[in-house]
Amino acid sequence: MAYIFENKKGRRKILLSADDIISIVREYQNITSEAQNYSDTRYLLNKTPIFIPEEI
Repeated sequence: MAYIFENKKGRRKILLSADDIISIVREYQNITSEAQNYSDTRYLLNKTPIFIPEEI
C-alpha cells in the first residue's frame, strides 16, 4: 500500500511497500520484455501507463 505525504512546500513524497515495488518492477518487466534497446524501452514505457494506487 502506498502512502502519500505532503510537505509545507506542497510537494508530495510517496512511501512504497515492498509489495508495491515488486509490483512496479513486474509491470516494468512485462512492458519492456520486447524492447531491444534504450529507445524501445522509453517508447514502450511512454505509451503504457503504470498506476500506483493511493490508499490511506
